[in-house]
Amino acid sequence: MQTVGQVSEGQLLALFMPILTEHNQQAADVRATLGTPGALVIGPGDDSAALDLRGGLTVMSTDTQTENQDFRRTWLSGYATGGFEVGWKAATQNLADIAAMGATPVTLLVSLTLTPDTPVSWVQDFARGLTESCTAQGVRTCTIAGGDMGSGSEISVTVTAVGLTDRPITRSGARPGDAVVFAGALGTAAAGLALLDSPPFTASQELSTCVRAQQQPRSPLALGPAAAPYLTSLMDVSDGLVRDGGRVASASGVALDLDSASLAPWLEVVRPAACLLTGENPAQSEALSLRWVLSGGEDHGLLGTCPPEQIPPGFTRIGRVQAGEGITVDGRTYTAKGWDHFEAGSR
Repeated sequence: MQTVGQVSEGQLLALFMPILTEHNQQAADVRATLGTPGALVIGPGDDSAALDLRGGLTVMSTDTQTENQDFRRTWLSGYATGGFEVGWKAATQNLADIAAMGATPVTLLVSLTLTPDTPVSWVQDFARGLTESCTAQGVRTCTIAGGDMGSGSEISVTVTAVGLTDRPITRSGARPGDAVVFAGALGTAAAGLALLDSPPFTASQELSTCVRAQQQPRSPLALGPAAAPYLTSLMDVSDGLVRDGGRVASASGVALDLDSASLAPWLEVVRPAACLLTGENPAQSEALSLRWVLSGGEDHGLLGTCPPEQIPPGFTRIGRVQAGEGITVDGRTYTAKGWDHFEAGSR
């Protein structure tokens, strides 16, 4: 198996670039058909990309995945995380940030650091995961504008996303009396992470759903811009519902109260994983399921607020906005933490 350390940068780019070029041409064709603003004028291969962003306000976000911090090539369970999964997730976590501003993604810039022992096929799979994540999640006009590739002691990927919107939706607009609404998955990626980091298990359809949510998360990207006219605030849930809901509350100067009964559909999805990991102990499995749904991150769903009489299509009401501060569940403080990169024991 040929590795990155056995080829030159030019040879590696020659294997990597055609995948991006094909994707960018397809995105351009779709953009021309739809008349969508935000064109890639000069793409990968020059010193810088050139974009026509005159179709609205430009929004930007960036995020990083690092080996052994955000993913492992081989997990305790025996599962592997390959280039396809890393590329898919790198795209999703950045596209979700754009959608959470009520914006439409235009392009991605990618910086990829590789270890010398990385198989060349891993890099090609990464490019496929990056592009297929865009097309499979309904942002077919989002291009890959370029980036950088280098060598290091661990695999790391940083993606910067660029989008366009007429009116950005921020975290700071929630008002007392609003409904708290959510679209997407809750808890499945956290359940998948726990399964990946567990002893080997027999994968049922339900368990595979959770593993796939961690490896290849799907965000309701199209709902961000579509729901923007209805919403008073919006954000991507990447660090857990309670932690990120608390950020909306803090930014808006209000209190959010979540209704645990409304979370039943998401609890049902993760319950089989909780039962497996708790040895079929009902009380423990219910507690673990609730913890995943309330504090598990990386599903990249969309949390918003809106007047209760105009809940956007695709969103479910899960609570209410009140005067005050902080976030509660059924009127009580929930103590389990979400994800924080720098806080010990945050999972």
